Amino acid sequence: MTATSLLVTQRPSRAGRRAARPPLPWANPAVYVVAAIAVALMLAPIAYIIIGGFRTNAQITTDPAGFPQPWVTSNYLDVLSGDVFWRLVGNSALVALATTVGVVALGLMAAYVLARYRFAGRGVLYAFFAAGLMFPLTVAITPLYIVVRSLGLMNSLGGVILPQIAFALPTTIIILVPFLRAIPDEIQEAAFIDGCSRLGFFWRMVLPLSLPGVITTGILAFIGSWNGYLLPLFILNDASVFTLPLGVQSFASQYSVDTAKVLAFTSLSMIPALIFFSLFERRIVGGLTGAVKG
Repeated sequence: MTATSLLVTQRPSRAGRRAARPPLPWANPAVYVVAAIAVALMLAPIAYIIIGGFRTNAQITTDPAGFPQPWVTSNYLDVLSGDVFWRLVGNSALVALATTVGVVALGLMAAYVLARYRFAGRGVLYAFFAAGLMFPLTVAITPLYIVVRSLGLMNSLGGVILPQIAFALPTTIIILVPFLRAIPDEIQEAAFIDGCSRLGFFWRMVLPLSLPGVITTGILAFIGSWNGYLLPLFILNDASVFTLPLGVQSFASQYSVDTAKVLAFTSLSMIPALIFFSLFERRIVGGLTGAVKG
């Protein structure tokens, strides 16, 4: 028997190695059953609200859990044809876009300094931003209200945008620092040798290489601002500057008797955030994965 045949005889076959491996967790049908139940529990309230908008108040009173018989579109058409819904959407879009731009711009510059420069107190400064994750908005809402009122920003969208930027910066910096720190120093040295300035290196090299993290933080800031409710509730008292979450609460109080129209208004207010999150879900996961690896 030759040495080659001996090695082939002693080496276990590929099929044997595959058979010896433990079964993967997702190969168990129970995993799919549990996942399906969890998804159903999460989607059931959303489906009830959307379908409820196609019903009349009489149908909801007679059979609260039934399907529309017949399907009615007048509730959605009434909401879409009015100017209240579109004004709320415009206010929320303005606040969300301004917050996203501010968070990404300030967070990227701060994270670049913390990741690429060595200076006294860098660790303390990074820990200071990390500590911001431990203080939710509900804890600081009272002093924040006093500060906003002192600045004369009450009943203005700026009074919502600036605090949202401040509270979103810790998460942005924590995500972006690993991306910027993972850029090899050799690239920076080669850029400086070629005559690239520090600002040019930031725009030409740092920004493209950290684009997954920038997109992730921008999406998180946009969604967080779009769904923000507590801060607008304290800052905004004028209905003309209400954001969409605050407008839904106001609309539900004003039309509390018309349950079907309230459900239609609520479902329409959810659709933009659901579409936005569905389109960029992979970007969020990929950016967070890169931050963990970095």
